[in-house]
Amino acid sequence: MSTTSPLTFGILGAAGITPLALLEPAQDRDDVRVVAVAARERSRAEEFAQEHGIPQVLDDYQAVLDSDVEAVYIPLHNSAHAEWAIKALQAGKHVLLEKPFADNADQAREVAAVADGIDRVLMEAFHYRHHALWHRLDELLRSGVIGDLVDASAVFEIHLPDRSNIRYQSALAGGATMDLGCYAIHLLRSLVGSEPTVVTAVARTTDDPELDEALTAQLTFPGGISSTITSSLLEEVEAQSARFTGTQGHIDVEGFVHPQNGNRITVTVDGESTEESVPAQPSSYAAQLDVFVKAVREGGPVIPDPTDSIKTMEVIDAMYVAAGLHRRGDV
Repeated sequence: MSTTSPLTFGILGAAGITPLALLEPAQDRDDVRVVAVAARERSRAEEFAQEHGIPQVLDDYQAVLDSDVEAVYIPLHNSAHAEWAIKALQAGKHVLLEKPFADNADQAREVAAVADGIDRVLMEAFHYRHHALWHRLDELLRSGVIGDLVDASAVFEIHLPDRSNIRYQSALAGGATMDLGCYAIHLLRSLVGSEPTVVTAVARTTDDPELDEALTAQLTFPGGISSTITSSLLEEVEAQSARFTGTQGHIDVEGFVHPQNGNRITVTVDGESTEESVPAQPSSYAAQLDVFVKAVREGGPVIPDPTDSIKTMEVIDAMYVAAGLHRRGDV
C-alpha cells in the first residue's frame, strides 16, 4: 500500500481505554483510520462501533488479523497481550500493544523474537513517554541543575475498590505492579538511563495470596543511585509523582502518567524552589500515535522498542520474586 494512504487500524477488544488511547487522537489526523473492531461478544463490538463510528464489526480477533487492516491496537487483559501480539505480527500487522508487554520477561522475549526480523512495528503503549513533560524532565536532569543524581523514586496509586475488576485477577496477570508500577519503573529506567537491581520488596495481597493490591520495592541503579517504587490499587487519593534527588537539590514532578490532565515540575536548589508546567496538548496519546505512525510510514524510531520492553518486564519479575510472589504467568 502506498505510504501516502491512511494507516488503517483494527482493534482487538472494546476496552475502555481505547477512545482515549486511539480513537480520539485518530480523529484529528487525516493519515489514520480506525476501520474495524472485534470483541469477545459481537454485541459488545457492535455497541462500541456504533458509539465511536467504527465502520466494520468482525466476528472475532482472528478475523481482524485476517482482514486488510495494516495495524492493530491490542488493549486486551494483560495475559492476552503476548499471545495476540505474536499472532498479529505473524499475520503481517503492525502492533500498538498496551502495557504491560507480556506476563513476564521470558514471554516478552518470545514476543520480541517474533518481531525480530519482521518488517513490522511493535511498540508498547507507554504513552506518557511521548509527552512534553517527559522531555522536559529529561532536559532538566541532563542539565545538571540538581548536581549528581543520588536517588530516583516514583509512586503511582489509584482508588479501585471494585474487586471484580480484571486488575484483581492473578490468572489474567493482574496486580498493582503490572498495571501501575510498570509506569514508575519505566519512568525511572528511561530518565536515569540505566538498569536497576531490585534489593527488597514488600507486597500487600488480597484474598488471592499471589495478587498484589500494593507493592513497594527498594532498588539501586549503577553508581549507587537508590530508588523506591510504590504502586497501589486501593488508595483514597490518586498519586502519580516522582522525585529525583541530586547532590545540589531535587526535582519533583506531579502528573507524570496523564500529564494532559495537569502537571507540575518543582525544582529545588539550595532551598529555593521554582515551579513550572508544560503544555497539556498534544496529549500523551496523540504524541504516541504520531510516533507510531512515523515508525510505520517513515521508519522512525520505535519508542519503546521490544528490547526496552523486555528490560521493564525483568524489573517487574524481580520485584515480584523479591516480595515472595510468583511472576505473572507462573501462577
